[in-house]
Amino acid sequence: MKKKYQSIIDILFHVLLFAGFILLWQMLCMLKILPEYMLPSPLKVLQAFINDFTLLASHAKVTIYETFAGLIIGTALGFILAVSMDCFGWVYKCLYPLLIVSQTIPTVALAPLLVLWLGYGVTPKITLIVLIVFFPIAACLIDGFKSADKDEIRLLETMGAGKFQIFYHIKLPGSIGNFFSGLRISVAYAVVGAVISEWLGGYKGLGVYMTRVKKSYSYDKMFAVIFLISLLSLLLIKLVDLANKAAMPWRKEEIK
Repeated sequence: MKKKYQSIIDILFHVLLFAGFILLWQMLCMLKILPEYMLPSPLKVLQAFINDFTLLASHAKVTIYETFAGLIIGTALGFILAVSMDCFGWVYKCLYPLLIVSQTIPTVALAPLLVLWLGYGVTPKITLIVLIVFFPIAACLIDGFKSADKDEIRLLETMGAGKFQIFYHIKLPGSIGNFFSGLRISVAYAVVGAVISEWLGGYKGLGVYMTRVKKSYSYDKMFAVIFLISLLSLLLIKLVDLANKAAMPWRKEEIK
């Protein structure tokens, strides 16, 4: 019961903190301390969001489709890669250093190349999200597989268990937490990756909408789409947390 009340108090604290921030922002705009061309007031941002809601929703559908497609493909690719590196030592030695090096390449540098090679459709956007997503999944999973309890593995080996049985009964269940940690990181960047790729070429999506309103100096609409992107990212993270709780019910108190 005490934990329940503490959770409610924490939520109220964060809500009040956010409300205080918005109120301060509004006051600074009303007192002309912050000029509107630099930072529009929260009321103007809200009005822009409401006025352009239909247009934002149509663009958001494309971005959400790209995000989910990239997440599914990237997660599957990351899982297959992690399993391959765990099963075959030579795959780990060959690919893991390349995976590390691949993460030093800026996303913004890759996006225009993908648009050049794959066109202006959804394919380059999904490809970029896959490249963003698969590394955290693969890295977290391989760490989970490598940190499996050696005593449990030896026990199963003495009982005549094969590699697949050891993987299925020990390594895979033990790495569920690592998987969701990687997935949480991935979804946090997936929407941003989709928007970045849409900036550099496309017909629809929140990134395309952003470039259009930026060129017309509609900064209230810019902030409206920024808040929408943040909201989508937070909702995806919450979905991952709910899936984590469902997959690991014994850790519900630890997972916020």
